[in-house]
Amino acid sequence: MNFIKLESAIRDKKSFLCIGLDPDLKRIPEHLLKYDDPVFEFNKIIIDATMDYCVAYKPNLAFYEKLGPKGLVSLEKTLKYIPEHFFKIADAKRSDIFNSASMYADTFYDHFDFDAVTISPYMGVDAVKPFLRKNKCAIILLATSNSGASAVQNISTSSGQPLYLELITEISKWGSENNIMFVVGASRTDEMLEIRRKAPNHFFLVPGIGAQGGDMKLVCKNGLNKNIGLLVNVSRAIIYASSGHDFEKKVSSTTVEIQKEMQLLLEEYKILQ
Repeated sequence: MNFIKLESAIRDKKSFLCIGLDPDLKRIPEHLLKYDDPVFEFNKIIIDATMDYCVAYKPNLAFYEKLGPKGLVSLEKTLKYIPEHFFKIADAKRSDIFNSASMYADTFYDHFDFDAVTISPYMGVDAVKPFLRKNKCAIILLATSNSGASAVQNISTSSGQPLYLELITEISKWGSENNIMFVVGASRTDEMLEIRRKAPNHFFLVPGIGAQGGDMKLVCKNGLNKNIGLLVNVSRAIIYASSGHDFEKKVSSTTVEIQKEMQLLLEEYKILQ
């Protein structure tokens, strides 16, 4: 999927919601643990309950790799279950030398058929270039929402700019808004405004809404562009909306609430016209 199709899906559904598929066996509803593959059953219910209200799914690889080979089988089954027209993100946060990065790109694009992969830019263009394939996307960790991020990402560089802004200048030499997205945390809305000024046409993947307390209105105020330019990820607030037999119903109703909020904001900013 390319960004034209992603933008079209957002406009059709009036939603820029990405759902994180981060299954933790300690938190999965107990009645699902009876299945041979509870992770897949958990994901399957979430997908069925949310597919009308979101445009993307983002499995975090850590939750699958922790389970060993069985976890990767669950991931494969999950990806095959997601309808083809959804944007599928491997939240893998990979970074390695060119040869190794090429192996990772083959894994995520050719084997698992992901559309995009989250990448750390710290090792430079060598680590990112293999992921810049046609109709694929490298999602660069730029201004993340974790508590320790600012200590590194806001370091002042020789130009006087913080590192995260300096990185945009460098990364712009590697690719374009057609194959690069930026991760900008919902808790970093001041930085988001600066990043949007410097990267007016790029899509942002925005984690941190929901359980992490990010403000959707502020994210839209500082992050929207004429092509929408936002993909907001929500994980725990949706996938752990309930641990009981009303799990599917709660997942669906929570997702609907978020989609309605997104629709109102798109209408407020006249993006859907």
